[in-house]
Amino acid sequence: MWEIGYRLLLWVAFPWVLVRLWWRGRAEPTYRQGIGERFGFYGVRPGKPVIWLHAVSLGETRAAEPLLRALQSLHPECELLRTQMTATGREAAQQLLGGSVRVAWLAYDYPSAVRRFVRHFRPRLGILMETEIWFNLVRECERAGVPLVLANARMSARSARGYAAVAPLARAALRRVNAVAAQSGEDAARLLALGARTVEVTGNLKFDAAPDAGSEALASRFRSWFGGRPVLFAASTREGEEELLLDALEENPLGEAILVIVPRHPPRFDTVARLISARGLKSARRSANAPLEPGCNIFLGDSMGEMAAYYRASDAALVCGSLLAYGGQNLIEACAAGVPVLVGPHTYNFAQAAESAIAAGAALRVKDAVQAIRAARSILLDRERRERMGKAGVAFCAAHRGAVERTLAICKRLLE
Repeated sequence: MWEIGYRLLLWVAFPWVLVRLWWRGRAEPTYRQGIGERFGFYGVRPGKPVIWLHAVSLGETRAAEPLLRALQSLHPECELLRTQMTATGREAAQQLLGGSVRVAWLAYDYPSAVRRFVRHFRPRLGILMETEIWFNLVRECERAGVPLVLANARMSARSARGYAAVAPLARAALRRVNAVAAQSGEDAARLLALGARTVEVTGNLKFDAAPDAGSEALASRFRSWFGGRPVLFAASTREGEEELLLDALEENPLGEAILVIVPRHPPRFDTVARLISARGLKSARRSANAPLEPGCNIFLGDSMGEMAAYYRASDAALVCGSLLAYGGQNLIEACAAGVPVLVGPHTYNFAQAAESAIAAGAALRVKDAVQAIRAARSILLDRERRERMGKAGVAFCAAHRGAVERTLAICKRLLE
């Protein structure tokens, strides 16, 4: 009955799926490209055996990069297929890996669509990143004899409650996954409780990520634009957080320091620019490609793929998505860059990484935007504290590397 209900829900949602694709394509035209792939219609069949990795969006795409590069090196006889569901994920995959990997949309979870996907590519192995558990997809893979690994798997307490509400479907899907490589013991326990057969704790792949090529040179350019002034970087801000930060900044000025804001989603770049302008504040945009003018204290990072450079050009970083209940964004990249990190109260998406970074002295939790600005000002004025937190962040990341090697061992077993 659960399966029948799920299928009915998919078909009822079909018109809205098309409308949503077209609507999102207004701001991000990539959504209007390759629509046939969303329903399992692809172009030329691969001429070599395929290893397939699915990473839904930007964060998962970046996390998967070191694993994909390792697979490329170990299996030159195979073609690597990378699938996404979001425009930012697709664009990041094309930028990070160029033409060395085939990039495609993953078919929506309609039985006929995922069946066409599996028959077209006939993967030797499928790797699903983090929490990409689709009922019909994993069933078709099982029928076709495609082994699956859920890699870098995480399951927050909130997500576990959501999956528990559809427990029969979640259990059926997880039992069809051949191996689960969990980020932490807590993630492993929740996945086992939901029905996973075997789970290994392999750690977080994000610790193994290398800095983007050219990030140091770009960071130096940013620093020259900032004129040597202290920099607070508000990374991956979500809707509502910019307004909170600007309110807090009005009450608690940062002096000569610059606030760099990089929104999480590109369609919001112009919205945030208008928000800053409406307050009568002077700002500069990354797209202007020019140094800050005198009296300008806000820099809007309206660009993609440059987070590593922003971190390296900063003196303190507030990792957003955590001031409001979005669950937080990845703070590992900031720690690896040796920059002191601030996080808000909502970090359930990266709970263990956040708590471990705080315990290591690399990060500090704040309760709201006002406390974030005040804490940042204190850190910016204290060089010794900045250096101490930065070194703690680098050591914290070094101590947690090795997830790629452990995940590769699982992939090797399944390929054999």
